[in-house]
Parts: sequence; structure tokens; C-alpha cells
Amino acid sequence: MHHFAYRGGVLHAEDVSLDAIASEVGTPFYCYSTATLTRHYKVFAEAFSSADALVCYSIKANSNIAVLKTLGNLGSGMDVVSEGELRRARAAGVAPEKIVFSGVGKTRDEMTYALKEGIYAFNVESEAELAALNDVACQAGVSARVAYRVNPDIDPKTHKKISTGKAEDKFGVPYDRARGLYREAANLPGINPCGIHMHIGSQITKLEPFGDAFALLRELAGQLMQDGLTLEFINFGGGLGVPYKADDPVPPHPDEYAAIVLAAAKDLNVKLLFEPGRMIAANAGILVTRVLYTKTGAAQSFTIVDAAMNDLIRPTLYEAWHDIIPVEERLVDTPGHLTDVVGPVCETGDYLALARKLPDYSSGDLMAILTAGAYGAAQSSTYNTRPLIPEVLVNGADYGVIRPRPSYDEMLGRDTLPDWL
Repeated sequence: MHHFAYRGGVLHAEDVSLDAIASEVGTPFYCYSTATLTRHYKVFAEAFSSADALVCYSIKANSNIAVLKTLGNLGSGMDVVSEGELRRARAAGVAPEKIVFSGVGKTRDEMTYALKEGIYAFNVESEAELAALNDVACQAGVSARVAYRVNPDIDPKTHKKISTGKAEDKFGVPYDRARGLYREAANLPGINPCGIHMHIGSQITKLEPFGDAFALLRELAGQLMQDGLTLEFINFGGGLGVPYKADDPVPPHPDEYAAIVLAAAKDLNVKLLFEPGRMIAANAGILVTRVLYTKTGAAQSFTIVDAAMNDLIRPTLYEAWHDIIPVEERLVDTPGHLTDVVGPVCETGDYLALARKLPDYSSGDLMAILTAGAYGAAQSSTYNTRPLIPEVLVNGADYGVIRPRPSYDEMLGRDTLPDWL
């Protein structure tokens, strides 16, 4: 569900017309709906209202501090994968005891900072990382709360670039070695192995992979408790998918997902942690772009817009589909034709849609790229020396720019010349 709809012939975000925002901030821009972020968080959190649960929003999906503050005000914790994301979470006012630190390549400096902040736990991905964290914790005179991230070798049937739970993926430790690794961890002076973590991938639209993974989690939890480990929490990760187009499989409702989780955790008497990102942020955001030109080549029609792959890389990186609709409703009923929607970047891979039947856009028309709130702005870049585009947050009839477009002087000012030039 989202809060983008036509009113008076113009697409609105909640109570604000998108053409009004475009007139003020220019195009392209990202626009997020507070109402959608709120609804999605609450639906997920309420599915676990009967349990001792902590929802840690995955910052990598959308890391704008205003988005984090919106979710933090609702009670959300945060899942971070870098010191930068940890600093964003803290800048948004999220308490350190509601933050977990994931990722395969944490540096010792990042570990030191996270320990100083007093985060809830580290999701440890390897023996080498655990050894480094033990050293850092001992030097700091503290004990690091950890969960080994366990790789169950389960195929989530998702895109290969966002699969994280198969044996060939870089994430986690092998399931069949986990019990022994926990025994070793229990003997390290700077480590408190008090949790288990598992995250098998993203954009999962069926319950079966979750059920298979969580059955293994339950089995491992029982084994560790038999070994005398005091297990305080199980982190079930994230991964619930979202519909990107009308004929996509309908993802499981959080209530259905919760039923599987609660069955796996029954009688374990542990805190339940979750790391949703996409399912909270994706449909809460759109990318608004303006048509620059239309052109008919020898073999293809092109609609050239002012947004590009550096603004939204998902179509070219993941072969991802995003629905595209006009901001002016009058265009919906035009005959339409097949066209590639492409940007100004000097790459053939610079496209937002290929061979898509779209309305008959003309120069100056606005189009909205839907389901762009996750892995959109967070993955954007300044390739071709194109400024990062603005992000706008709407709340009812109000809106604010939560990331301004930098000037060219600001962009160029980040470069420095050595003395000999």
C-alpha cells in the first residue's frame, strides 16, 4: 500500500501535488510519504505485539536521517552495516541499545566506535572477524555482545545479487560449523555470544524459504542451550519482498510471516529481532522525472528523461522493473507506444525501463517511477558529475526537502589539487 494517488487530475503524495514540488525543487527528485512509512512499520511491528520483539529497520534501504527519525519516533531500532550508518542512526536519535551492526567487513575502528556507543549486538560473519572484535573489546575493557550470522545454504529464489543464504554467498558461517564456533566464542574474554542471526536474502515473496531457515535456527538454538549457552535473542533478519508490478507474486503478509517466526521461537524464551528494510521503505517512495526529448531511432523509440542510472541504478544493476505513471492523469488514456525510458548518462546501460508500453509523453511532461523508496537514493552517485538529486518528505499537506540538491560549486569544491598543480 502507498499514499500516491490522482486528485483533480494530478498525482499527489498524500495531500501535496507532485507538480507543485517539481516547480519548487526542480527535477528529478525523490519523494517519500510519511503515512506509508508509518503504516508499513506499524503493520510489521504489530504482527509481533504478542512477543518480546525489536524491529531494527535496515538503514541500507533508505538512509536519509529524516526517514530514520520518522521510524525511530515510532519505536524502531536500526540495523547498520557501517560506522556511517551507525552515526546516522545516532543522529536520528535512535538509542544505541536498539542498534545491531551487520556486515562482512567491519574494521577495527568501526568496532571500537560501536563498542564506545554501546550498541545492542554485533552480527559476526566470520571467525577472523570474531577474533578482531575480541581484541578490540579486550583493549577497551568491555565485552561485545555477539550473534554469529549462520548461513543455512538455503536458496531464497530471488535475484542472485541479493541472495545471502546460499553456501556460495559471502555471508555468515556454515550452519554445520556453527555449534563448534559458539563453543570457541564462549571461551574468548571479550566476547559474549548471546544471540543467533540469520538473513537469507532480500525480495523474498514466498514463505517456504523462511520456514526452512527458521526450522534450522530453532534446531541450532536448542543445541546451543544444551551446550550451556545463555541465549538472549534470535535475529531472524529481513527479506520480505514487495510487489513492483501488478502481476508480481503477492508477498506474504507480516501476519503470515509472524506465524512462522513465532512457531520457530515457541518456548525458547528469547527476544526476537528483525531487520526489515525494503518492505517498509520501497513503496513509500517515488522518483519524479521530467521528459526532455522523445526520439525514434532506426530500431527503437526513446523517451529521454532528466533522471539517470546514477539516480536509480536498480533497473540496470538488478534488471529491476519499476512501474511508471504520468503525473498528469490526462496522459493515462493516450494510445501509448513501446519505448525505452533512458537518461542523460553516457552509458547504454543508462535506462529506467526497456521496451515499455507507456503513454504518449512529450517534452516537459512529468513521470513518476514507483516503488523507489528503497535502494534508490541510497545507491545514487554523482557519476558524469551529476548532482545528487533532492529528497523530499511529505507529511499530510506539508513537505520538506530532506536532502537538497548540491550546487556545482559545492561538488567541485570537494576536489583538491596537490601542490605541484
